Amino acid sequence: MAHKFEIYKDKAGEFRVRFKYNSEVIFATEGYTSKASAQNAIDSIKKNGPNAPTEDNS
Repeated sequence: MAHKFEIYKDKAGEFRVRFKYNSEVIFATEGYTSKASAQNAIDSIKKNGPNAPTEDNS
């Protein structure tokens, strides 16, 4: 699979989510105190992302 979400623990012990495409990190989230909160972030991105508008600030 060329793209995926990853949940990992950072050095501070917080759970973070990163989205990778072809092993390159496209974005990462803030830290969460629970793995469930990190999973909720993924679910929110999947649900709301496809309909998010594009803002061109160029």
